[in-house]
Amino acid sequence: MTLLSSLRGRIFLTSALLAVLSIGAAIYLVNVRVTREEERALLREIVTTGAQIDQLRATRTETFTTMARFIADAPTLKAAVDTNDPPTVQDIANGYQDQLKSNLLLVTNKSGAVLATVGASDRAAQIIARQPAIRAALGGREGFSLLPQTDGILQLVTVPMTIGRARPEILGALSIGFRLDRALAEQLKQITGSDIAFGMDGQILAATLPRDAQSALAGRLRTSGMSRVRIGGEEFVVLPEPLSPGPAAAAVPPAGAVALILRSRTEHLRFLDAIHTELAVTAALAVILATLLSFAVARSITRPLAAITGAMREVAATGDLTRKITLPHATRWGDEDAHLLATTFNTLTDSIARFQREMSQRERLLSLGRLSTVIAHEVRNPLMIIKASLHGLRQPAPSPAAVSEAAADIDEEVTRLNRIVNEVLDFARPIRFELTPTDLNALCRESAAAAEAAGDGPRVHVQLDDAMPLVAVDAERLRLALVNLIVNARHAVNGCGPAASAGPAGARLRAPAGPVVPASPAPPLVSVTTHRGAERATIVVADRGAGIAQADLGHIFDPYFTTKRGGTGLGLPIAKNIVEGLGGAISVRSTPNRGTEICIDLPLSSSSGPSLPHNAAPSWSSTTKRRS
Repeated sequence: MTLLSSLRGRIFLTSALLAVLSIGAAIYLVNVRVTREEERALLREIVTTGAQIDQLRATRTETFTTMARFIADAPTLKAAVDTNDPPTVQDIANGYQDQLKSNLLLVTNKSGAVLATVGASDRAAQIIARQPAIRAALGGREGFSLLPQTDGILQLVTVPMTIGRARPEILGALSIGFRLDRALAEQLKQITGSDIAFGMDGQILAATLPRDAQSALAGRLRTSGMSRVRIGGEEFVVLPEPLSPGPAAAAVPPAGAVALILRSRTEHLRFLDAIHTELAVTAALAVILATLLSFAVARSITRPLAAITGAMREVAATGDLTRKITLPHATRWGDEDAHLLATTFNTLTDSIARFQREMSQRERLLSLGRLSTVIAHEVRNPLMIIKASLHGLRQPAPSPAAVSEAAADIDEEVTRLNRIVNEVLDFARPIRFELTPTDLNALCRESAAAAEAAGDGPRVHVQLDDAMPLVAVDAERLRLALVNLIVNARHAVNGCGPAASAGPAGARLRAPAGPVVPASPAPPLVSVTTHRGAERATIVVADRGAGIAQADLGHIFDPYFTTKRGGTGLGLPIAKNIVEGLGGAISVRSTPNRGTEICIDLPLSSSSGPSLPHNAAPSWSSTTKRRS
């Protein structure tokens, strides 16, 4: 059989070839395209940021110019300047500064002398008063200027203060300044997402980047156009944006006043998510193409596969193992794997059907043997006792005491036979539970007391969880199951039972030979404990008896399995059915010569529900009565 003659070979070769070619081309195209588009997007974002910064600065300049005109035209300020008294002007300037919240407010008289200043020292005020913008304002024109500061650039707006309409007279000049500093740069960064740096005369005065990066940026103040610079292991794209002091119509930009706009190219190109998306789409297209091509190649075997899957589906739905797969005779385009699969499936179903028939027959014979052995043994003893009692009654003139004793024995053995028959019949009969909210702690105490009254043996130590709530169970059936488990535990400790039993008294080994030396303090020989979990209630019946042999541990819940003399092998199976019918689970852990622990888990979820009938299978009757 060649590689191309099987479905597996054709699909593998075709899909692998398409997947490799498609994914390889996709990776290349995505990398080229995304890199190109991201570079373009980065340049567009920088240009847009530059326009935003210029517009914001122009808007601030226009706003402060309008406010300066309004203040310069205020009669109170004009009157104070006309007095040429600095204290008077200073008081009024302080009031306006509280309203403006500008970085600088400066008032000069018509000769250029400083009358009031807010936000600058006297020496700085004298330097600012000699700026060309103030001289222009004293000449009747509005002036704009940019001044370097230690923490940024001060943009100054100066307007003349005049009196009169027809022939205005210059009283002085009013200057308002605001800084282009780090705080403004941080605000712009939050708006645009770009790092900002302000520089003048070849020196960076304010920036959002660390100080150690300013030396690398200083050389970009005298460049034009976009360039790249590496700062702290990252590559940045830099766009210098010249700063004009005022509106374009009246502005003459000073040399070296520049705003640098920076975007991290390294950070911007971390677009793995976009790459992954593109790769996923490309991979999906590759898979689709591979599937389509594989379908064209595998079309010749569609009918055989449909017949095989249809037969398998019918077998899975109906369990009919006699269903066979019939394929048409092999043709030139026939698939060898399909024919091999159909033949193997038919052989497998034949083998499974034969095995099931053999196992069913064997299980019926085994169950019949167990049941006949148990019933024969259990029924023989009562019949012998009844026969002996009847023999005594046939004696001439039996005494009243003998008649009474014989009648009592017959009645007891008839009851015993009836119990055996009911027990076997109840195992196959559905249980109808009557659920009521029950106190599990009280139920465990009553079960322990009933078990102690059933015969000699060690005391039962009861340890209860006080936080246990009411649980919806069938109290009578659960009590009977607990009584049997506790009696069984007492038998295992005092040696009342043989090695192991899964009968009414449970599954145990014979009691260990010799006296048991308890530890100090000695744990109880038989104990019943309860525990409340998050969603379940747990009841544990434990003993320090002989334990269960590992070979018998897997069969203790099998019906009719018993090694106890006089047992029917239905005790633990019935207990298991009761617990599972209540929505719980029962498990057994045992170590030979150390003891056995039987754990019952019951759900707490229905603890507050009403008493409802539940159906489960099967039921049982009490088996705690001692055999004669």
